[in-house]
Amino acid sequence: MAKDKKQPRPKAITPKGFQDYFGAEVTERAAMLSRIAAVYHRYGFDALETSAVETVEALGKFLPDVDRPNEGVFAWQEDADWLALRYDLTAPLARVAAQFRNDLPSPYRRYAMGPVWRNEKPGPGRFRQFYQCDADTVGAPSVAADAEICVMLADTLEEVGIPRGDYIIRVNNRKVLNGVLEVAGLSGDDKDAERGIVLRAIDKLDRLGVEGVRALLGEGRKDESGDFTKGAGLDGLQADVVMGFMDAKRESGAATVVRLRELVQGSAIGAEGVDELETIADLLSAQGYGPDRIIIDPSVVRGLGYYTGPVYEAELTFEVSDEKGRPRNFGSVAGGGRYDDLVKRFTGQAVPATGVSIGVDRLLAALRAKGRIGGVERGPVVVTVMDRDRMANYQTMVADLRNAGIRAEVYLGNPKNFGNQLKYADKRNSPVAIIAGGDEFAQGIVQIKDMILGAEIAKNASLEEWKDRPSQYEVPRAEMLAKVRAILDGQG
Repeated sequence: MAKDKKQPRPKAITPKGFQDYFGAEVTERAAMLSRIAAVYHRYGFDALETSAVETVEALGKFLPDVDRPNEGVFAWQEDADWLALRYDLTAPLARVAAQFRNDLPSPYRRYAMGPVWRNEKPGPGRFRQFYQCDADTVGAPSVAADAEICVMLADTLEEVGIPRGDYIIRVNNRKVLNGVLEVAGLSGDDKDAERGIVLRAIDKLDRLGVEGVRALLGEGRKDESGDFTKGAGLDGLQADVVMGFMDAKRESGAATVVRLRELVQGSAIGAEGVDELETIADLLSAQGYGPDRIIIDPSVVRGLGYYTGPVYEAELTFEVSDEKGRPRNFGSVAGGGRYDDLVKRFTGQAVPATGVSIGVDRLLAALRAKGRIGGVERGPVVVTVMDRDRMANYQTMVADLRNAGIRAEVYLGNPKNFGNQLKYADKRNSPVAIIAGGDEFAQGIVQIKDMILGAEIAKNASLEEWKDRPSQYEVPRAEMLAKVRAILDGQG
């Protein structure tokens, strides 16, 4: 009888476009989310947590660069329904606002935090799962709600460690761009595909540059890998109108507004958008948020297809080095805008809404690049095990440390080789190790080893310095907590 072939072992690899997070990365994100939530809460927003799974119908077709309803999302069929992982936190909010419209206050102000998933081609710094942190106001037609979001975004960036001068928030209005497209002859339902390509092309200005965008406005563009992206097919005059819009930014917000009025002359929707930008600028100025933090910038359009009015984007202005050591600006870490028709898909009635989404992973990467977070996270105090039969005593020690607010653990591996226990403490980046065997218990003492100082002495100190700077202390058991606390305080 033939033997069954041995099944191959599964490969232990992270799926392409995804990544794992360890230790400090997880705690740093949690700390950032907590600080962001505190700002949102201070502004009067309530927390909301929605399911990671939505129906494809509820999510809608709003992702850029996709042609099918379930392209760009991770979707599967269940009975007669198609379900998908959410690609952002805004589409689920629209569903909630419609589903619970009789129970929620109006306006409804909510914030939400969590992972989202996009079935897109991964690349350097571009992942298929990433965290977002949103705040939205549903039911407020006034652009005062948009201005408030921009102000709150500025406060949030400063709260998490991006000082004034290291970021700028750019504000534009989709109505202005719609007016420009109308002037360029791109209005009407039959031009919907061309308008979508133009929007996405403008949104890539910082990545592709002027020539790259102009190519996408025309016949199309071939990237470095040889992939060809079809263009909008605009002629030279039409492309000039769009490029003029992108170059409309002037030395002040007022001057930019004047230039935009010239560009949308003859378009009612364009004029309405310019009026809204002017109102937002006045509201920002009244609150003391000047061009050092928030500016009017026509180059901002945002790629998602559901925006209907003001749009905004937060860009970090400092330089970092890319994977090849070349300097570059860090770029966008947050964006949002007004989407007055998103809830209408469910209710048939217009429901004004506006909001912002912060890319938490990008923001964390920016802070690490500037050295404002990162490094090795301090591990727990490790209580070593010299005598298996005294495990209850070791557990009492660790309980005393934890009850005093000190992160601590008992070594639970094989205690036979004591050297391995100290190697374990080193690998955990433990600041302190507690050592007690039969002699110590008999005398009512413990040995406390300063792991950080010990490592420094081992690397740098002479014999005389080693004698003058002991890294291990013998103290009465009753003084263990005080000594550990003193060492931790000394390590900072």
